[in-house]
Amino acid sequence: MSKLVTAHEPLPSLLSSSLVVVFYLLLALMVLTRAPAKAQAGGVLPRVAAFVGSYWPWTITFFPKTEATLPNLASTFFVLAGLIMMLVTVRHLGRSFSLVPQARSVVQSGPYRWIKHPLYLSEEIVFLGVVLQHLSWMTVALLVLHVGIQVWRIHYEEDVLRRTLPEYSSYEASRWRLIPYVW
Repeated sequence: MSKLVTAHEPLPSLLSSSLVVVFYLLLALMVLTRAPAKAQAGGVLPRVAAFVGSYWPWTITFFPKTEATLPNLASTFFVLAGLIMMLVTVRHLGRSFSLVPQARSVVQSGPYRWIKHPLYLSEEIVFLGVVLQHLSWMTVALLVLHVGIQVWRIHYEEDVLRRTLPEYSSYEASRWRLIPYVW
C-alpha cells in the first residue's frame, strides 16, 4: 500500500487518541464544577439516554484501530474541531453543564446564539473522529445509533427547560436545534 493509505508513523493515531482523552477529561471537569440544578427530567429513561449518550463513544475503543493514515488524519481533524467547539461552547455554557437533562439557566451567548444544542453537536463531531480511528461498518452503525440517542436526549432536555424556565420558550422559538437550516 502507498504511504498515503497506510500509517508508517503512529503520530496521526497518537494525536487523535490524545485529543479524545482531553475531550473526556474536560467533560469530567465540567461535571465536577457545575452549578446546582433548578429541575431535572424525571424517570429512568432520561438518565439512561444521558448515560448511553455520554459514555457509548468509549465502546468504540474496543474495536480494532485503523492503521490507514487518511482516516487517522481525518479523525484528528474531527476530534480537534469538536474539542475546539466544545471549549467555546463550555465557555459560554459555564456552570450550566449537565449530563442528565437538567435546568440551570438559558444560555444565549456564543454558539447558543445560533443553535440550542452546540455541545451535542461538538460531541457528535468528536464521536465521528473516534469512529474514523476504528473505522468499520459496525462503528459507523454505532455512530448512527448514537445520533438517535442524542436526539432523544435533546427532547428530554428541552422538555425540562420548557417546564422550568419561562424564558426558554422565546429562546427556543428563535433557534435551530442542532444544525442551522436543517433541524
